[in-house]
Amino acid sequence: PQGVPFGHPCRYLPCAMLHINDLRYRIDGRLILDGATAVVPANHKVGLVGRNGSGKTTLFKLMLGDLQSESGSISIPRNARIGTVAQEAPGGEHSLLDVVLAADIERGALLEEAETATDPHRIAEIQVRLADIDAHSAPARAATILSGLGFDEDTQTGPCSALSGGWRMRVALAAALVARPDLLLLDEPTNYLDLEGAIWLESYLQSYPYTVIIISHDRDLLNRSVEAILHLEDGKLTFYRGGYDQFERQRREQQELQL
Repeated sequence: PQGVPFGHPCRYLPCAMLHINDLRYRIDGRLILDGATAVVPANHKVGLVGRNGSGKTTLFKLMLGDLQSESGSISIPRNARIGTVAQEAPGGEHSLLDVVLAADIERGALLEEAETATDPHRIAEIQVRLADIDAHSAPARAATILSGLGFDEDTQTGPCSALSGGWRMRVALAAALVARPDLLLLDEPTNYLDLEGAIWLESYLQSYPYTVIIISHDRDLLNRSVEAILHLEDGKLTFYRGGYDQFERQRREQQELQL
């Protein structure tokens, strides 16, 4: 059934992380999203699937606020952080660790403010927020994630400019993961990973504590790392429980019933 929450208890955020309500969007006059509606539960991993050109990446851009819909709405909890992989591979002479940590803009701003803040109430607010986003463990998380994506210790402290484009995109992926946003949007994340990196990512996403939506053609990833499928077809969204194989079985059964 469309947009049915799983009913799992949610510790920190409302049980619906994402509401997509009657969304409409056109590209060059063609209706890509036509009354698309769904609810994504908090702290769940969801695969976003559909034919090429159906509007999956467009939907991500709408979630991120990079595009504006013709009508309808997208809602997430007020203080929730949305994260995604930067489209441009990082470069320059900064180390991989520095680049990954700098990508968490909120953490950097809070740490900088903490050094100069004098108001006791604001200092307390900063420390609470730093604790909420687990800011102090970020350097250790960054090293662990970079290692999982194939970077040894020497490479982690070396410059991004020494890497090829594909390896720099792994750094961009690491930056998105280290920030641990409440809603993580990943568009074909295994495209620039080898088998070992893809297996590591599957394992990482399985234990990720917040909501993830993944666009992917990697059937193994969608079977092992997600617990629901959001299917985009003819401008509509339908929410299915289970991984990709379960989704295909349910779709086939529905189509047989309609014959």
